[in-house]
Amino acid sequence: MANTYEEVYQQSIKDPEGFWSQVAEDVHWHTKWDQVLDASDAPFYRWFVGGELNTCYNALDVHVEEGRGDADALIYDSPVTGTIKTYTYTELRDVVARFAGVLAGQGVTKGDRVIIYMPMIPEAAIAMLACARIGAVHSVVFGGFAAKELATRIDDADPTAIVSASCGIEGDRIVEYKPLLDKALELSEANPQTCIVFQRPQKTASLVEGRDMEWRALMDKAEPVDCVPVAATDPLYILYTSGTTGTPKGVVRDNGGHAVALKWTMKAIYDINAGDVWWAASDVGWVVGHSYIVYAPLFKGCTTVLFEGKPVGTPDAGTFWRVISEHNVKCMFTAPTAYRAIKREDPEAELVKDYDMSGFEILFLAGERSDSDTIQWSEENLGVPVIDHWWQTETGWAIAANCMGLHRFPVKYGSTTKAAPGWDVQVVGPDGTPLGPGEIGALVAKLPLPPGTLTTLYNDDARYKEAYLQEFPGYYKTADAGYIDTDDYIYVMARTDDIINVAGHRLSTGAMEEVLADHPDVAECAVLGVVDKLKGEVPIGFLVLNSGVDRDPQEVIDEVIQMVRNRIGPIASFKKATVVKRLPKTRSGKTLRGTIRKIANNQQYSVPATIDDPSTLGEMAEALEEIGLAGGRSGAASQGDAAGQRDATK
Repeated sequence: MANTYEEVYQQSIKDPEGFWSQVAEDVHWHTKWDQVLDASDAPFYRWFVGGELNTCYNALDVHVEEGRGDADALIYDSPVTGTIKTYTYTELRDVVARFAGVLAGQGVTKGDRVIIYMPMIPEAAIAMLACARIGAVHSVVFGGFAAKELATRIDDADPTAIVSASCGIEGDRIVEYKPLLDKALELSEANPQTCIVFQRPQKTASLVEGRDMEWRALMDKAEPVDCVPVAATDPLYILYTSGTTGTPKGVVRDNGGHAVALKWTMKAIYDINAGDVWWAASDVGWVVGHSYIVYAPLFKGCTTVLFEGKPVGTPDAGTFWRVISEHNVKCMFTAPTAYRAIKREDPEAELVKDYDMSGFEILFLAGERSDSDTIQWSEENLGVPVIDHWWQTETGWAIAANCMGLHRFPVKYGSTTKAAPGWDVQVVGPDGTPLGPGEIGALVAKLPLPPGTLTTLYNDDARYKEAYLQEFPGYYKTADAGYIDTDDYIYVMARTDDIINVAGHRLSTGAMEEVLADHPDVAECAVLGVVDKLKGEVPIGFLVLNSGVDRDPQEVIDEVIQMVRNRIGPIASFKKATVVKRLPKTRSGKTLRGTIRKIANNQQYSVPATIDDPSTLGEMAEALEEIGLAGGRSGAASQGDAAGQRDATK
């Protein structure tokens, strides 16, 4: 099999079936596939048709049977509870097999759905793997999610069982989960047979007789069960992502293609080998948590870190360095917003000096656009390569990356480097016409997508085609905008709706954010377009300053306006900016640009279900009013149920 990036990439595009069949040999199959790729029902493509395997077996049992049962599989590090607990592969397999027995004892069988509504504790991963062990389909909902949003997911998935915990812990705050779950079940039309609740000592929950069962009591009586072979094309999980209509989209991931692609990425993209310690600082409620806390590192035989804490405040901005040093983490994957938070609290990176980081080799960033300033700050203070890469909930793994296990290309700031093997990425105009190097347009990927990507939306094939395939026939619409340069480096500039039209000129707000982030006093920033009677749209900047900056904010504003004028030109019409304490964000760290835009344009808006702190929207409205926008704003249509909402690093 080819080894260099160029060889691997070309083979994956010219002969995808041959390429992925070779990769698939590294996975344990109960029954080998009859057909690598079935395109008979395009655009619904199926990988490894006829093959049977078990995802949990490939994550746990295979390593035990190959003599690595004593190797560390999972490290639970919880600064909010003062807990560190390590599971070997044998220990994790045994507890997963027993909880699989619990689920089976509650009537869960192959193909049944199980909602998992848990904080960042080992039991969340155990529940996921236990579902996979018996062929059940898990759907993890971010812990602490509002009751109304949880109810919509319960209705859509129609689960046989729900697995939850009594509470989550956010810094020094306890978030009760059980009242949210109870309310969601009141709102839901679905009727799960049972709810299994893991009682945490920080706050126990009252149980509903006849419906709710306690985790430990069931585990004490359960018998372990073996892995159930499932078809490669059977669903492994449903993961809901927000939809523009207000109805969440249930991304469906299969078993076979998922195992094949994710195991391969650990070495090819992240340069991780069996036995290495890997840390994805994310949450199991997000796609990164699915792919790179639970599944991919365990497929590869790594040690994965499951972290219950935050980049700052648990207890300080040095907690990441403590985890890396204490557990000898080789590579870390997180969202840029986490490092911006650390940089804001500790601009000179003084806390890094307190820890031995000699075993740390690579930092990977994804989940939002990585600004050059954050990357350079991380490079300078950590002394390792900092790799930005691009992927989505729908794709499950990287569309574009600097594939560190194949070839280490020079970093170009602002670029996610090149298309990952398996991905034929192109740039097209609004009418689907291919664009040349350097021209900004819609980023699309030619079908069929590689293994491990979404196969459809749960119970909604029509919406799958409408959302992703209809606008550009023959291609998957990423809904991201950007360009590809003459060296085939991909630049993801913004979501397609963040490209603004200023007096007939299409401009990227992401490019302007790059400029603002370069100012030494700016910790993070956002740029978005607001309606202008003369020019159609004009950009507005929002700046969060570093801790300790005591200058007149207007001086910083004047300087960034001049910086944009110097680097992009007067054409940008960037003339307004304001300093804010913080940006409204989702709990995965994404800035809520669409909501801010509606506030600025005096439009009705709803508080997004994924918002971290709803009060930030009021702060944003006040800041906009100070610069002559958002006056007489329509306000939020609905605050929804903000109880229990919490932050996570992607």
